[in-house]
Amino acid sequence: MSDSKVPDTLRYTAEHEWIERLGPTKVRVGITDYAQDALGDVVFVQLPDDGAAVTIGESFAEVESTKSVSDIFGPLEGTVSAVNDALEASPDLVNSDPYGEGWLVEIEAADESTLDEHLGEVLDAASYRAVIEG
Repeated sequence: MSDSKVPDTLRYTAEHEWIERLGPTKVRVGITDYAQDALGDVVFVQLPDDGAAVTIGESFAEVESTKSVSDIFGPLEGTVSAVNDALEASPDLVNSDPYGEGWLVEIEAADESTLDEHLGEVLDAASYRAVIEG
């Protein structure tokens, strides 16, 4: 699937989530173009509440499509600081704009060094391309 969009400015997980750093301790998270394409038409997104704890590798949200229900796993430790409320009325934004209006949550890490460490442990764009093309 070499035609999948993989922006170089983002970080990625092997579970097909993208991570965009918004500030010293804050990131925005969503699912990749590859993931939304594999899921098919997204019909429902279950997001956590503001203030919910996120743990690396543990499910914190679900994306339901016409094909299946997929867990979204924590890419880093932190607390949900914002959820994309637009997905309640328009879950299809995950399909039409996965790196923009289709974002899922924003997560606040404990501190900048913790976030730096977490981001250092996930994939860069080239490594993620190798995962989806390999």
